Amino acid sequence: MDVKEFAASVVLDSIFKQIDKDPEAALQKIKDLVFKLDVHDGIRTQKPLIAEIAGDPENIWHKFVLDLCNDIDREVLKKFIINFVLNANVRANPKLNASRKKYGCNVPWAILMDPTSACNLSCKGCWAAEYGDKLELSFEELDDIIRQGKELGVMMYIYTGGEPLVRKDDIIKLCDKHDDCMFLAFTNATLIDEKFADEMLRVKNFIPAISVEGFEESTDFRRGKGTYRRVVAAMELLRKKKLPFGISTCYTSQNAEVIGSEEYFDQMIEWGAKFCWIFTYIPVGAGAVPELIATPEQRKYMYEQVRKFRHTKPIFTMDFWNDGEYVGGCIAGGRNYLHINAAGDVEPCAFIHYSNCNIREHTLLEALQSPLFMAYKKNQPFNDNMLRVCPLLDNPEKLRMMVKESGAKSTDYTAPEDVETQCSKCDEAAAKWAPVAQELWERDYLPKHPGYPHNKK
Repeated sequence: MDVKEFAASVVLDSIFKQIDKDPEAALQKIKDLVFKLDVHDGIRTQKPLIAEIAGDPENIWHKFVLDLCNDIDREVLKKFIINFVLNANVRANPKLNASRKKYGCNVPWAILMDPTSACNLSCKGCWAAEYGDKLELSFEELDDIIRQGKELGVMMYIYTGGEPLVRKDDIIKLCDKHDDCMFLAFTNATLIDEKFADEMLRVKNFIPAISVEGFEESTDFRRGKGTYRRVVAAMELLRKKKLPFGISTCYTSQNAEVIGSEEYFDQMIEWGAKFCWIFTYIPVGAGAVPELIATPEQRKYMYEQVRKFRHTKPIFTMDFWNDGEYVGGCIAGGRNYLHINAAGDVEPCAFIHYSNCNIREHTLLEALQSPLFMAYKKNQPFNDNMLRVCPLLDNPEKLRMMVKESGAKSTDYTAPEDVETQCSKCDEAAAKWAPVAQELWERDYLPKHPGYPHNKK
């Protein structure tokens, strides 16, 4: 812990001692501390919203933050404020911007990486299930990726897979070694037990995003009979130990009405989840089922439900295919994140299985400067309409062009797929979504931003 982290830790200890007596005053002090440490304007654009939340007791997010103070172990919460708020945002953002300027390429805020291709489940529609347990990044390779990332300013690391917790011992070792970073994992949660929860409580810088697709019937349909109850038991354990966790959910043509329902949002809150990352089904891999792509009506339904509940439900949600306006379009290709699979291939996105570089043969910076990543940088955003952000699901002609021009190769381990074959699975869905997205964009966004160009792509 450096001097600034130590000073912040001391101040937070003092604030937490007062939080039960006067939570409103404590919240203001936390806000003041964060603003004081933001000497390089790393969170300049977020400051008005943070001030609004801290100062308005009627704001749903004010309640959300107070709930965090009551529901999460104080030492874990302190670590989250230092590692995520301060290190991964306030301090990291200026360094990331300097790296982007220095090297002339995208440099991500977060790095996703697969410790293993192995998984203890075999979920329908998951390409990772086809890979088996043949691929793995060693502890030394994972450690070196983090080392390289930190040199560029990256302090947020996310494990995907496979099932990352197959490698739970190495994950905890990395949390220990990189005590200043924040770690998250997309996990089916079935490997979370008392011992691992205690290790999470000890290291304090690891948060699971638990995969749940609705209620028992739909979850077990995709993930296997009995999975739902095992997941609920894991969440009960985490809640008992006052450990933060969230939900990762994927809506399809079969479950969108459940995922977007008020009943499901209330259930996530009752489980104790503090955030929900929402994905839509992308037909990737030889076993993909294009019929599971959500219809335009279902995607519109999710768009409207999520935005409605943000004003009434104390759970932080991010809808990765419908929230483009908040992040300026597609965040992949190193713009905000990249993905490194268990074979070491550096991919622009967890859903885009093409690459020019392997981390075993190239540095992280060389991968960011590779032809495919530079093509992403050149072409982002892929559409003026920020409800059509994706170069595969929404603009498949863009992915075709970038892969062909960059000479990127398929990284699919079991069945390498030509980009024409991959994109053809999304052509019809993209065409059907375009007019609906345009209607929503003109209804909700353009009236508030009259100078914004209309969709011309």
